[in-house]
Amino acid sequence: MSDTLDANQEMQDLNEILKVRRMKLSDLQKNDQDPFKIVKYDVTHSTKQIIEGFEEMEGQSVSIAGRLMSKRGMGKASFSDLHDRDGKVQLYVKVDEIGAETYEEFKKFDIGDMVGVKGEVFKTHKGEISIKAKTVVLLAKSLQPLPEKWHGLKDMDLRYRQRYVDLIVNPDVRKTFITRSKIIKAIRKFLDDKGFLEVDTPLLNTIPGGASAKPFITHHNTLDIDLYLRIAPELYLKRLIVGGLEKVYEMGRMFRNEGMSVKHNPEFTLMEVYEAYNDYKGMMELTENLISQVAEEVLGSTKIVYQGQEIDLTPPWNRMTMTEAVKKYAGVDFDQISTDEEARSIAKEKKVHIQGNLSKGEVLNLMFEEFVEEHLVQPTFILDYPVEVSPLTKRKPDRPELTERFELFITSREMANAYSELNDPIDQKGRFMDQVKKREAGDEEANMMDDDFIHALEYGMPPTGGLGIGIDRLVMLLTDSYSIRDVLLFPTMKPRE
Repeated sequence: MSDTLDANQEMQDLNEILKVRRMKLSDLQKNDQDPFKIVKYDVTHSTKQIIEGFEEMEGQSVSIAGRLMSKRGMGKASFSDLHDRDGKVQLYVKVDEIGAETYEEFKKFDIGDMVGVKGEVFKTHKGEISIKAKTVVLLAKSLQPLPEKWHGLKDMDLRYRQRYVDLIVNPDVRKTFITRSKIIKAIRKFLDDKGFLEVDTPLLNTIPGGASAKPFITHHNTLDIDLYLRIAPELYLKRLIVGGLEKVYEMGRMFRNEGMSVKHNPEFTLMEVYEAYNDYKGMMELTENLISQVAEEVLGSTKIVYQGQEIDLTPPWNRMTMTEAVKKYAGVDFDQISTDEEARSIAKEKKVHIQGNLSKGEVLNLMFEEFVEEHLVQPTFILDYPVEVSPLTKRKPDRPELTERFELFITSREMANAYSELNDPIDQKGRFMDQVKKREAGDEEANMMDDDFIHALEYGMPPTGGLGIGIDRLVMLLTDSYSIRDVLLFPTMKPRE
């Protein structure tokens, strides 16, 4: 009962604040001081520039702008904190400096209001770098109180839905997304410096190819055809290799109509890289050099901490075949298994759930997922996947049942996927046909036949290495973020009823 009374009282208090703030705005508008009519404010410095450059800037006049986050003392002088994107700085607002009328207006400002301040850089007696205000201007009125005063922004669901508020009150969140931007910039620089060309390929596809995933479907009215939001850019990027561009990459949004978890969001960022005349071994070197150099540039070290555990990104990284990994962690040597039936029988003994008449290669992949992934904490390349689960990958010349493919695992999560790309159009068509059979049998994630891609391969694609990196998961790793939602500004959320 007391909790209900407290909630009702809190709601009444909140409603009163909302009412008071709107009344303040109304008074400003009546006095021809509507802050929303201000179209521009000249800013000369950020808070970071002032704090870090104080020795050179002491005594200089500056113009800054940001959000008022605290107010202390309301006699003839006040101290306030102003926050902008880069940090915060203290304001010293004194009636003798800005005038009695302006000071009275300033006293009515609320926490959360956007303000512009011009003044002089100085340090207080307590040693805090501050701005002695000469003019203070209200740039936008905050009609909503910041959440920390009432219920705090601890509800994760609310934080994701109202990311704008999360960014205001949680500096660490703001830092995460600034770091994300730096990571993406560093990735682009790494590839650009190596001569790769960044390209754009269609988001609307007539055939959802390049990955095993269930697509989102839409309809184009003029053409009267169904289209699919892309699940991967792979088949378009390989067409560009056929066309002679040789070294290309694309970073962008992908869409997969799948489950949601701390690792999955239906809309996510993926980067794919293709290099003619290279193979999956070359892609391994590219991957470990890219990620380690990005970590060094953005974080200053290749040794990081993720969820309390130190991860060493210094190359070279561990390498194991899938068969070796399953033998090590599950105690089953698939090199000694000769038939599909024997593989299925052993999986059942290991209590691995089997659906249908899976092949030896498919069982090997299931055993890997069941027994191995959780152990791959430090960076590890898992090599040589079965051909059944790698429909776009070149076979190993000495082991045609396996492919020249690797996946990278860090903190037990898949971070990257790479191949020696299949460039034989006849073999590729046969693999597509196998995928079509799986699709007809009910596998909604199986590939569709892409005749135009086969046609492209028939013109000749050189030996090529291809790589895909999940950008969101890499950002999670480098920002010590537990959930993918923590690194997406606006994650997909079910609307509230």
